[in-house]
Amino acid sequence: MEHYLILARSVTYAQRMQRVLEKAGIRCQIFRAPRDLTDLGCAYVLRLAVADLPQALIVMHRAALDPVQIFLYQKGAYREVAP
Repeated sequence: MEHYLILARSVTYAQRMQRVLEKAGIRCQIFRAPRDLTDLGCAYVLRLAVADLPQALIVMHRAALDPVQIFLYQKGAYREVAP
């Protein structure tokens, strides 16, 4: 199943992103970032549906919570996409 991972620099930042998104009606889950995606030791990601990304980026930008990186999971692999 395709989905996006939005990389946050810390668990606190990810939790803030999650609260803002959920208030906007966008469902997401927090996970530790896969090791092969980042060299940041304490990075966390938000997983969300492909269809939710455009609105999620708008909502997070308005709240000054811009992501560090965004990855698309597709066909068993992650690839970085531009925000």
